[in-house]
Amino acid sequence: MLAVTPRVRILVVDIGGSHVKCLATGADAPRSFDSSPALTPAEMVQRVTCIARGWSYDAVSLGFPGAVAADGPTAEPGNLGCGWVGFDYERAFAAPVRIVNDAAMQALGAYDGGRMLFLGLGTGVGSTLVTERVIVPLELGCLPAADGGRLVDRLGRDALERDGREVWMRAVADAVGVLREAFVADYIVLGGGNASRVEPLPPTTRRGGNEDAFAGGFRLWEDVVEPHDRPPTPAWRVVR
Repeated sequence: MLAVTPRVRILVVDIGGSHVKCLATGADAPRSFDSSPALTPAEMVQRVTCIARGWSYDAVSLGFPGAVAADGPTAEPGNLGCGWVGFDYERAFAAPVRIVNDAAMQALGAYDGGRMLFLGLGTGVGSTLVTERVIVPLELGCLPAADGGRLVDRLGRDALERDGREVWMRAVADAVGVLREAFVADYIVLGGGNASRVEPLPPTTRRGGNEDAFAGGFRLWEDVVEPHDRPPTPAWRVVR
């Protein structure tokens, strides 16, 4: 029988274009600072270390706003500075680091069993499938929309401002229905800054919360102890 290892103390860092938010195991409340298009990874680490003063942690979870592979970010983010690809995060933090896409981290925190599809409604459209302790980051915003263009052109922030809330809501409801069927999802979670604008919610859909990103960051370090004294392995496998 598998067992979960004793919980280590985690520092979760959620990197966004507007803010960088942090929370450590046992802390009372998150701390944050303003982000900017000039933010570099070195500056991020320096400022995170500063605002995390007084917190104790053994490892770090990073939610990154872009594509991530086993070795870290694979492309520079469009809304931050340069230098994120190839940066040595473990050396900078002097601690083990696990990095995932920010939508994947929020999806993991929102997961409540079964087969879940997460849609992040913000500037763009973040998307992740979570099932059977496997996390599959997706790029559903690139899918073609029914009336031309891409799905992100119908569900993103620009579409909400251009088309108005009523038209945007219909597009969200249509997309939720099609995607739930396509991915055989038991339910869909809507996250991101515009999730609160979706009212009423489509069937089999619920809203996530800002706290989900932190919950996902803590879950990333839930390791499983294999039988026969084999080394621990991550309980949550991220498909790269």
